[in-house]
Amino acid sequence: MTFRSEAVPAFTEIFDKYKERIRGAAGCTHLVLLQQSDEPWVFFTYSKWENEKFLDDYRYSATFAEVWPQVKVMFAAPAEAWTVNEIIEL
Repeated sequence: MTFRSEAVPAFTEIFDKYKERIRGAAGCTHLVLLQQSDEPWVFFTYSKWENEKFLDDYRYSATFAEVWPQVKVMFAAPAEAWTVNEIIEL
């Protein structure tokens, strides 16, 4: 997610407020917020879900409905999301 630089503090505040609810969503087993080191207005969320149904359920949850409208107005560029399969973990 690429934010307007002035929106970064508000975004991190929102994430901090909702992180426990997001991580506590049914099927969510892992949640990390990452910030790009050389472009501190670029963030990534990395989450693991038991299966895609749980992720879809979260996307239609009350929590997502609260968070997304607050966050998307802060973007400097359209957000991107990927669903990937874990191949190797060490």
